[in-house]
Amino acid sequence: MAEHRVIVYPPSENGGRRVRADGEILGTAYSLHDLTVFLQHAGLEGVDEVDVAESPLIEWHGGGPEVWERER
Repeated sequence: MAEHRVIVYPPSENGGRRVRADGEILGTAYSLHDLTVFLQHAGLEGVDEVDVAESPLIEWHGGGPEVWERER
């Protein structure tokens, strides 16, 4: 994986997590698959869901790769 700084923000009230890479908002991901697709479109070709879940380049705020909804 190239040296990109990726931040996955805490789940929103409506579900999903905002994703930022290198200072640019990529969108709201609702699953690890969504996040992987965003990163592939941002130039991280060849990454898969396992790469994304285990990458030290991703900062997970408000829960790890298994958390996509806010606790109620």
